[in-house]
Amino acid sequence: MFIQVVSGKVTDVDEMERLGEKWERELRPGAKGYLGVTEGITDDNRFFVAARFESADAAKRNSDRPEQDAWWQEMSKVTEDVTVHDCSRVATLFGGGNDAATFVQVMQGRVKDQAKAEEFFSRTDEAEKMLKDFRPDVIGEVIAIHDDGETYSDIVYFSSEEEARAGESGGIPDEAQEMMAEMESAIDVTEFLDLKRLNLR
Repeated sequence: MFIQVVSGKVTDVDEMERLGEKWERELRPGAKGYLGVTEGITDDNRFFVAARFESADAAKRNSDRPEQDAWWQEMSKVTEDVTVHDCSRVATLFGGGNDAATFVQVMQGRVKDQAKAEEFFSRTDEAEKMLKDFRPDVIGEVIAIHDDGETYSDIVYFSSEEEARAGESGGIPDEAQEMMAEMESAIDVTEFLDLKRLNLR
């Protein structure tokens, strides 16, 4: 799987959502290799989009379509400070994105140690088992290393915000603390995005 991550600020939420519906209706049928999207807006009007494709080639073919460019020109009128990241290295827990989620939290930051990050990626089955035991509110997760090799996005899907907050306040088993310490030695979280206004498809 290949992911394109787009984030920034939105100046007109209703127009952004209208354009999202337009893309789904008019452009998606021609987007070969497109798998789906997680997109949402925070309370302070920051937006996050993670578009999933079968491959980098499929994503490029979509970006190169004239109709895609025209659509993006419309979208750029209602967005600011936009960053785009291609992500060839993707790991998933609990099957990845889950369209049944009603709350999504995105953690973005920098990769401090690429070797340790790769080692952590090799232990996703272990991490999934651990989370299942003490964080049943997590129903999906996608970790995408940006192709710059220096930054990443970690997208976590929850059954509800209430259950997520309750899970955050609970205790952490020793085994989980050890794994989290290992993860923190590999990556550094610099930003949290709480996505409550969601489109998952």
